[in-house]
Amino acid sequence: QVQLVESGGGLVQAGGSLRLSCAVSGRTDTIYATAWFRQAPGKEREDREFVASIAWIGSNIAYADSVKGRFTVSGDNAKNTIHLQMNNLRPEDTAVYYCGARHYHSDYPQLAYEYDDWGQGTPVTVSS
Repeated sequence: QVQLVESGGGLVQAGGSLRLSCAVSGRTDTIYATAWFRQAPGKEREDREFVASIAWIGSNIAYADSVKGRFTVSGDNAKNTIHLQMNNLRPEDTAVYYCGARHYHSDYPQLAYEYDDWGQGTPVTVSS
């Protein structure tokens, strides 16, 4: 089993930046990839939106079109931590951001149900 703990969320003005972190513990040797998803206010868990993913095997990285060029995902293998640097934030980026882990290759890394373990989320609010 894997535990994930997100941090770094907060309130920021449009155009500002935040850096989210996800500390991963437990059976990290079983992780194939981790990803960031977000759940906007009023949306259900099954409607979580893919943001970015980073493979722990092979280091493949993928981004949602809506965040390309603004967000950067990175991993610190020594600390079992992944980060999401978010720049030029927009009001539509407001959501609770979740870190998820999956334990196998997937052709659909952008689908939330492909991930087995989740953190509790960290809220991000972008004011206009």
